Amino acid sequence: MKGTVIKSTGKWCQIMTQDGSVYNCSIKGKFRVQGLRSTNPVAVGDKVHFTLEDNEEGVISEIEDRHNYLVRKSVNLSKQIHIIASNIDMCWLVVTLDSPPTSTGFIDRFLISAQAFNVPVSLVFNKSDLFEEKPDLKNLFDSYVEGYEKAGYSSYKVSAVSGVGLDELKAEMTDKVNTFAGHSGVGKSTLANAIQPGLKLRTSEVSDFHQKGQHTTTFAEMHTLDFGGFLIDTPGIKGFGLVDIDKDELANYFPEMFELLPDCKFHNCRHLSEPGCAVKAAVESGDIASFRYKNYTNMVDQMSEDQHYRIDPYK
Repeated sequence: MKGTVIKSTGKWCQIMTQDGSVYNCSIKGKFRVQGLRSTNPVAVGDKVHFTLEDNEEGVISEIEDRHNYLVRKSVNLSKQIHIIASNIDMCWLVVTLDSPPTSTGFIDRFLISAQAFNVPVSLVFNKSDLFEEKPDLKNLFDSYVEGYEKAGYSSYKVSAVSGVGLDELKAEMTDKVNTFAGHSGVGKSTLANAIQPGLKLRTSEVSDFHQKGQHTTTFAEMHTLDFGGFLIDTPGIKGFGLVDIDKDELANYFPEMFELLPDCKFHNCRHLSEPGCAVKAAVESGDIASFRYKNYTNMVDQMSEDQHYRIDPYK
C-alpha cells in the first residue's frame, strides 16, 4: 500500500492513503534516505510504502525520494539534522512588521536556506490591520513588497483578525501541500485557524517586553483543507535549514543578482568592489532593492576565514 505521512512522533506515524483512510504505522529497520544523516528517517509529507499486519497496523517498507524538505539541526546531535517536513509545494513565510517586527535580514536568510533545499517561498505579511493605526507600517510594507517582487518573490497582505486577503491566500493554497513558517508570534497558528475553521491550533500572545511569541506547536502535522490541498503545521524552528555556503557562491542565492551576473564585466564577479558590476549599477538605479544588497554585503562581511558562511535564518 502507498500513502503520505501526515503525523510522526518517533517510531510511530500516521499515514493517509489516496482514498482518505488513515493507518497507524511503525518504522522497522534503518532507513538512509538520499544520504541524509537524520535523527528521524520518516517525516510528515513523505510518500511511503507500507504493509498491513493482522492488527490493522502497518509497517513502513520504503520511503520514496523527496523532491524537497525542511530541516533543522538536531537538538542533541549537532552533526545530524531533523527533517521537519517534505514534498512541499509552497512554503508561506509569515512576516509581521510589528508585534513582533520581522527584519529583512531574517527574511533573506530564510529565503537563501529555502532555496538551498529547493523549497519555493512566498511572503505573507500578516497583521495588516495594524497599518491603520500606524501609517509608517504601510510605507514599510510597500517598500518590502517592491523589493521582494523585483527579486521574484510574491507577496500577500493579510490579516487573520479582520480577514483581509484571506480569500486570495486560500485561492493560492488550493490543491497544494502548504506550510507556514516564520518567527514565533507572527500569527501562523491564528492564520491557519482563520483559513481552515475547525483546526483549533493553539495560539499564544506576544510578549510586550521582548516583542517575541512563544512556541505553541511541538511536532509537525499535516491537515486537510476543505477547499482543497493540505497544510503542514510545523513547530517553531530556531535552527531551520542550516546551510554552509561558499563566499563566492553566496550572490547566486539572490535571484535578482544571479540573473545579472552575465552582464558583469567579470564572470566571477562578487558584486563588491569589482569594476563593471551590473548588480551595483542595478542597486544605484533602483532595480535591485538597496536593503537586499545591504543584507548580502553584511553576510559577506560575516564570512569566516575558511570562506564559508553558515546560514541560520532563525538567528
